Amino acid sequence: MRSMLVFALTAGILAGPGPDPGRQVLGPGDGWGSHGAGTTGGSAAPAANVHTVSTRDQLVAALSAPSPKIIKIRGTIDGNLPCSSYTTGGYSLDAYLQAYDPATWGRVDPSGPLEEARAASAARQTAHIKLKVGSNTTIVGEGRTARIKGVNLHVDKADNVIIRNITFEDAHDCFPQWDPLDGAEGNWNSLYDNISLTGSTHVWVDHNTFTDGANPDSAQPVHFGRPWQVHDGQLDITSGSDLVTASWNRFTGHDKTMLIGSTNNPSQDLGKLRVTVHHNHFENTLQRLPRVRFGQVHVYNNYYEVYDPASFVYALGVGVQSQIYSENNFYRLGRGVDPAKILYNWGGTTLTARGDLLRVGGTVTPFDPIAAYNAANDPDLGADAGWTPTLHTGVDPASEVHKDVSRHAGAGEIA
Repeated sequence: MRSMLVFALTAGILAGPGPDPGRQVLGPGDGWGSHGAGTTGGSAAPAANVHTVSTRDQLVAALSAPSPKIIKIRGTIDGNLPCSSYTTGGYSLDAYLQAYDPATWGRVDPSGPLEEARAASAARQTAHIKLKVGSNTTIVGEGRTARIKGVNLHVDKADNVIIRNITFEDAHDCFPQWDPLDGAEGNWNSLYDNISLTGSTHVWVDHNTFTDGANPDSAQPVHFGRPWQVHDGQLDITSGSDLVTASWNRFTGHDKTMLIGSTNNPSQDLGKLRVTVHHNHFENTLQRLPRVRFGQVHVYNNYYEVYDPASFVYALGVGVQSQIYSENNFYRLGRGVDPAKILYNWGGTTLTARGDLLRVGGTVTPFDPIAAYNAANDPDLGADAGWTPTLHTGVDPASEVHKDVSRHAGAGEIA
């Protein structure tokens, strides 16, 4: 199969020793990340700029070192501390819940000493776990066991970054903020993604696994009638970021998975947020697969597994002025999951969807997610995103996707 040959060439799994993953670059034509100068990360780093790290402090030092640079992750880096280590100003969750209970506080934003203490505690956690990634950097896991826990890698105003072959786990927020005006009932909002891209260009995120590990949001308590949510995104691409390829990743057991564009204000995003999302495995993820505003986003050859109708929200979020071109994806749904929920309209008007397959039980059929959505919702979504992708290495038949992606997506598959 063509996809397996391309995978083998890029991942170094053909017979004989493969290339150093730290020196690998995004191939020509492989999505938006290959546009223009392409994405080479720190592949040109001299030997003195190659760092092997196995602790948070070593990772911080390597991220601050001169570029171009290659940072190799060895074993598990656990970047977080117990929540009590960050607590300051007299904050406690019990006191916070008592002070801002909507039954007595009302539906207005929290304010006063306890909210100030929560914010100060959150700032201490941010300083410890949110680590900035600069330009001309490759971060790659060694072998099959590289893992980063409790860290938010923040690619901020950077150009030319590669992140590959790492399991990202549980970047949890110790101090979620209560927003009584978020939605009809209010919501708890957390701060940290596993990887955040803000104002950055030419980024390749490839062959990583994203998981909440032993601390899923589904196991959290309910406060003020809403889930206590301690995670934000797994891979969020916002604030005018552009020219990104996300390929062969595994996203599993998470709620708000991939956000492309975080605001309906077009001032910084028009003409940007161009992202390619291909050969990723979305496994029991609940929403934002991805959710898109403004950008021309090519979503192809991804494998979606959704089994729980009670928790699933949607796959593709069609946001304001979004231009999603979705093709040859494979959707495997539990019998109770409504195919009309594959799409959700967040203020968009149109997208292109072609070549998809749907499996329910043992039956595989052609699937038109726009037709399914329009049959159940008004107003209809249009079926032409207004552009045709040209930057891709070839689009496989959807019939090949579930086998190839389930076997070869995620960390440990380029070793």
